Amino acid sequence: MSKKGNGRPASFHPSAAPSLELVARLEAEPVPFIAKAHLPSVFGNFNVYGFQEKQNGKEHLAVVSGEIDARKRINVRIHSECLTGDVLGSLRCDCRAQLEAALRNISQFGGIVLYLRQEGRGIGLLNKLKAYALQEQGLDTVEANNRLGFEDDCRTYEAAAEMLRFFGITKVSLLTNNPKKVETLKASGIHVVRETHQVGQTTQNLFYLKTKVQKSGHLMCFGDE
Repeated sequence: MSKKGNGRPASFHPSAAPSLELVARLEAEPVPFIAKAHLPSVFGNFNVYGFQEKQNGKEHLAVVSGEIDARKRINVRIHSECLTGDVLGSLRCDCRAQLEAALRNISQFGGIVLYLRQEGRGIGLLNKLKAYALQEQGLDTVEANNRLGFEDDCRTYEAAAEMLRFFGITKVSLLTNNPKKVETLKASGIHVVRETHQVGQTTQNLFYLKTKVQKSGHLMCFGDE
C-alpha cells in the first residue's frame, strides 16, 4: 500500500484504530485526534472522529461514511455548529437543511462532514441571541454582529484543513457556498472543487441568505433574480 507524504496510508480505513505511534505524533499537532466511535443514525451508519484544537480547546467532529481513499477526491462538507438551526429547527437560517443534506450525501456517496464548534459565526450562542434581538429591530446579520463589537464573520477553517490532513486527504469536492472555506483549504495545499450546496430557503430566511451574498460574498442565486 502506498504512503502519502504525511506517513499515512493512501487508503485510510475509518474502522482501523490508529497505531500508538500515530496517536503520539498527532498529539503534538494543533488539532489532534482524540477519540473515535461508530454512530448509527437516521442518515446512515457513520464513524465519528473527535478532535480538539489546542489553541482554544474547541472540540470538533469528523463524521465519516465509507472508506476514505486519499488517492481519490473526497466529498466534504465543513459545517459550523448552529444549535438554533441544527437542533431546534430554526427557520431563520438554512443550517439544519445544509447539515442534513450533507449527511445524506456522504451516506450515499461516501465522504466526510466536518462539524466545527463555532456557534453563531464564531461569536457564541448567547451573543448570537443578542444578534437575533438586534435583527428583530431591523438590522441584518452583519450589522448586528458589528453592533455587538464583532467582525462580520469570526469563523476560521484552519482546523478543518488539519482534520483533513489527519486522513491524508489532498483533494476534495467541497459542498459549500462560502468562498472563504475554499480559500482556506486551498491555502493549506488541498485541491478544491466547489459543489453548490444551496438548500433550505424559506420566506423567513430569504433576507438572511441575500445578506450573505451581498455582504459576505456567498455564492448563491435566487428565483427572483
